[in-house]
Formats: sequence, C-alpha cells, structure tokens
Amino acid sequence: MAWNEPGGGNNSNDQDPWGSGGGGGNRGGKQGPPDLDEALRKLQDSLNNLFGSGKRNNRNGGSAGNGGSAGIPGWLWALGLVVILGFWVFKAVYMVNEQEQAVILRFGEYHRTVGPGLHLYFPPVEKKFQRNVTQVRSYRQQGQMLTEDENIVEVPVAIQYRISNLENFVLKVEDPETSLRHATESAVRHVVGSTPMHQVLTEGREQMAVEVTERLQRYLDSYNTGITVTQVNIENAQAPAEVQDAFDDVIRAKEDEVRARNQAEAYANGVIPEARGRAQRMLEEANGYRDEVVARAEGEARRFDLLLEQYVLAPEVLRERMYIDAMQSVLSSTSKVLVSGGEGSNNLLYLPLDKLMSQSGGGSSSGSSAGLPPVVQSDSSARTPASQQRDLRSRESR
Repeated sequence: MAWNEPGGGNNSNDQDPWGSGGGGGNRGGKQGPPDLDEALRKLQDSLNNLFGSGKRNNRNGGSAGNGGSAGIPGWLWALGLVVILGFWVFKAVYMVNEQEQAVILRFGEYHRTVGPGLHLYFPPVEKKFQRNVTQVRSYRQQGQMLTEDENIVEVPVAIQYRISNLENFVLKVEDPETSLRHATESAVRHVVGSTPMHQVLTEGREQMAVEVTERLQRYLDSYNTGITVTQVNIENAQAPAEVQDAFDDVIRAKEDEVRARNQAEAYANGVIPEARGRAQRMLEEANGYRDEVVARAEGEARRFDLLLEQYVLAPEVLRERMYIDAMQSVLSSTSKVLVSGGEGSNNLLYLPLDKLMSQSGGGSSSGSSAGLPPVVQSDSSARTPASQQRDLRSRESR
C-alpha cells in the first residue's frame, strides 16, 4: 500500500518519507508538511561535525556522530573554503607592467597609486583601476565650421594623447575621453572661427594646429582630466561638396598669385645684383682711370723737371736729343722711309713701303723697274749733317 493512502494503521510510519526513526512516529498516521525544526537541527548537526564538536544526540537519544550520514561531509566544506580562498588570492594579487600604473580605492575613496611590480589589494573592500600611461592614443573627428570671413569649411582633425595623471583620469571626470572630444571640437571651432578661409585651406594649417594644441591643453587642465595632448594634426580642409568647384578655382588663383610673386622676386634678385655689380665695376674703372691720369701727369711733370735741370747744363745737346726722340716717335708708325747717303753724300732715298706691300699682295712677281722705289738725289754734296737735317725738316713741314 502506498504511504499516502488512507487507513495506513501502525505501518504508516514506515511509508512516510518525512519520518526519520522515532521522530516520524509522533505524527502517527497523519499526513502533513515536513518539519522545519528538524531540518534546521540536521543542518546544525552537520556544522558541528565539520568544526569538530563531536557526537550530538538527536531528539530520540540516538548517536549522530557516525560519519555525518544525515549532513554535508566536512571535507566538502573544507574544499569549498580552499576554493574561495584561492579565488580571492587570485583576484587580490596583480602585476603592474612597466608602462602601467594602478589606482586603488578603499571604500570608494582614493587610497594610493602604485607603479610597476607585483602588488596586493583586498577586494571587495578595495577597488583597482589599472591603465597604460605611456601608450599614445589617437582619434579623428571632422565637422563643418565657420571661418572668420563667414565661409563654411570641413576640417578633419587627428588628436594624439596619453594619460599623464591616472588619479585625475579615474576620479575627477566620469568619462575623460568624451570630455576630450568635446574640448577638441570647442578648441578647433574657436581657432577656425578666428582664421580666414584661405589660411585654413592652404598654408595656415600648421599655425592653426599649434594654437589648437595650446587651447585644448588649457581646457583639459581646467577639467582635471589627467590627459596630455602630444600632437594635433589638421588635415586637408575642404569646402562643402556643393561649392567645391568654386573653392578649387579660388585655390588655383591663389597658387598662381604666389607663383607669379615668386618669379618676380627671383627676377628682381637676379637683376638688382647684376646692376649693382656693373655700377661697382664702372666706379672701379673710373677710379683706375683717374689714378692712371694723375700718375701719368705727375710722371710727366717730374720728367720735365729733370729735363730742365739737364737743359740748363747742356742746352744744345739736350735740344738735339729731344728732336731725335720726337722724330723717332712720329716716324715709327709711318710706312715711308727716307734713307740718306751718309756724310758727304747728296743722295736721299725715299722708299714707299705701303705701295710695295700692296703691289706684292696683287701678285706681281717680276723684278721690273716699275716696282722699284724712286731714288731722289740732291746736288748739295758739300752740305754738313746739320744743314741736311734742316733740309729734312723743311721737307717734312711741306
């Protein structure tokens, strides 16, 4: 018969699953829920066996120390404690690398900042935030902005940053990187709004990047974000797509202007030095000519003084010598030669060398008398050399 069928009689205790020994006989044949006090007593007995409290008599006087057949074995409790302790140690011991730092909070309040090495903290009393503080992080953002001359441009910006103060990064701001993005947009809009459009599109990007870096770092320091901006790159800014063609024409015109200016400056830099060089050369030549004329005049004056001294000593000799020098300087460049027959001779030869040279160039190779120079003879054979010289002077004067 099943245990829950009516009319169980005295054997109903053997069929009751909630009964245990004599304890279940107290209910007799009555059916009901399990006894809560008995379940708690079993749990207490198991704990006593685990922690070495020895044997404990149950409510019927029986022995309950026969190996804990009515509770959880002691070794299982010990194993559970070992597992829990091992898990706690695994979570409490941590390693901080050379590039990292860790901030420890105790009861939600800042306690300490630890550097590289092996460390220990006590969860859940303490909480750990570990970050890489040497890694350079980066992100990009782009937006349409208004320039100083009220033109709309799209400015892409690339930001590189790192964590400089881990305590501020963790505790001072709820989301430091979001604050960085907002501060970047504010700084870039301020700088672009104070810069003309052609500077934003062409050569002004480097100066704008410097200004954005300084302004952005001031914002981050005032927010106590613990972030240091290492570099800001403003990439090629562009006009909106609707007016891109017109902006391209403007940029090309600016480039043509710069190229024409550079060519003009190059031409000026080449012409002006050449003109200065020629002017300096003319000045040097004029100075040289002046020095030459002055030196020659001074030399002639000195020579005249010396000749005067010699003339006083021997007038006739000096006069004759000066005459011969003058004749030599005058006749040295002429092609006509006058040959005297010597002392006591009245023959005077005239040699037209210029005509002889022209006839020889014309191909005349005959030795006829037509090519011979004429001979001029003089009858005054008894004349002295002095009289002959006077006759020569009179001929030259005629």
